[in-house]
Amino acid sequence: MTVTTLNRQPIYSLRSVVRAFGDGAAQVQAVRDVDLEIDRAEFVVVVGPSGSGKTTLLQLLGALDRPTGGEILFEGRELARLGDGELAKLRLKTIGFIFQQFNLIPTLTAAENVEVALAPNGLDGDARRARVQELLQSVGLGGRAKPHVLLADEPTGNLDTATGEEIMALLKGLSTDGGHTVVLITHDVEIAAQAPRVIRMQDGRLEEAVPAASEQEAHV
Repeated sequence: MTVTTLNRQPIYSLRSVVRAFGDGAAQVQAVRDVDLEIDRAEFVVVVGPSGSGKTTLLQLLGALDRPTGGEILFEGRELARLGDGELAKLRLKTIGFIFQQFNLIPTLTAAENVEVALAPNGLDGDARRARVQELLQSVGLGGRAKPHVLLADEPTGNLDTATGEEIMALLKGLSTDGGHTVVLITHDVEIAAQAPRVIRMQDGRLEEAVPAASEQEAHV
């Protein structure tokens, strides 16, 4: 199944992508024969239950993992052909991640956590601290200062409803106003209902994209 939008250049093109774990009879296909296109500046939500393959798919999109089969093209380049150094540079400069868990160092302040994340950029101390303040003042995501692809793994999972809605509004703004491509995975159909494009994942496969309202009504 391929989902496309006419007259737009996709930033991601996935062709018959498979990610399997294990061998022989014990092999598990977390992602199965996925065909998908994601446009630049598009906001996409992939919704599905635990174990459906959502996180594995997100890791493939983020070049954190390599497919067992098929092709993943990012801006026209096949990720499998890039070396580890090239992939690391791509993740550093181009792709941002939001995780359900905070992934912070508990003994450091918020500013120090941000400064640690900026260390690979090669800024000197004064420049790095100035950048930290700039990012902290931008209410968490940094707007136009962040990488132009943002991959979010259950970003509202540990938040109350009001804060979760604020995060969703911010992510949509990054797409519509900032031109960022945002891919968010969730098991929460109410969160998915706020997205302009929703794709359901089940048993490692992508099902037909459905309007957000229909997805929500199906679970009432």
